[in-house]
Amino acid sequence: MPTILIADDHPLFREALRGAVVRDLPAADIVEAETAEGLFAAADEHPHADLVLMDLGMPGAHGFSALVHLRAAQPQLPVIVVSAREEPATIRRAIDHGAAGFIPKSADTASIHAAIGAVLDGDTWIPPQSASASGVGREEAEIAQRIRELSPQQFRVLSMLGAGLLNKQIAYAMDVSEATVKAHMTAVLRKLGASNRTQAVLLAGRLSLDGSVSAGDEAVDDP
Repeated sequence: MPTILIADDHPLFREALRGAVVRDLPAADIVEAETAEGLFAAADEHPHADLVLMDLGMPGAHGFSALVHLRAAQPQLPVIVVSAREEPATIRRAIDHGAAGFIPKSADTASIHAAIGAVLDGDTWIPPQSASASGVGREEAEIAQRIRELSPQQFRVLSMLGAGLLNKQIAYAMDVSEATVKAHMTAVLRKLGASNRTQAVLLAGRLSLDGSVSAGDEAVDDP
C-alpha cells in the first residue's frame, strides 16, 4: 500500500489531487499538509513514504527552498511539484532542484495520472514544453547547495526571517529562547556565506520563483 504525501494550502486542490491518486491507487495511504512545515513533519513521520505532491506556493515554501530542503533531508523520497506557475523555465528549475516531476495545475486528469505513475515507477515526468528551457545558473545552484546544509531548525529560522519576523517573534513561534534563535542565526549566516540578515534573505531569494526578492521583503537587521 503506497503512502502519498499531498502538500497544498488550497483544500479544493488537495481534494482534487487526492481524487486523482485514489482513482489509480485506491488502497493508498494519503497524508495531507497545508504548509511547508507540515510537509516536513509528515515526511519525518512517514520515512517510507513513496511520493510527495507539493505546491511551490504554500506558506513556508518561498519558491524552491522547501523543495531543496526536503530533497536534502529525504533524498529517497521522490517529489512531484504541482504548481500554477507553468513557464518552461520554472519547470526546468524545479527539476534541476531535485523534483522528479512537474504537474501544471491546468493539467488534465490523464497527465496527472501519467506523471504519478511514471514517478512511482522510478522515472521522471515533465510537460513537453519545458524540454528546451535553460537550467539553473551556477550562482543559484551554489545557493541551493548551501541551503541543503541547513538543519531543519536553521531552515525554519531562515524561512521566518524571510517572512520579516524579528528574533523575539521567531523565538515565540519556535518556543525557544532568543539566545537559541541567535545561535541558529549565526549558523545560518555562516552556512549561507552572508554577513547579515538582509543579505541572507537576498541570497535565499535567488530560489524564489522570480529569482529575487523585493525591497519590501528584505529582513530588518535584529541584533
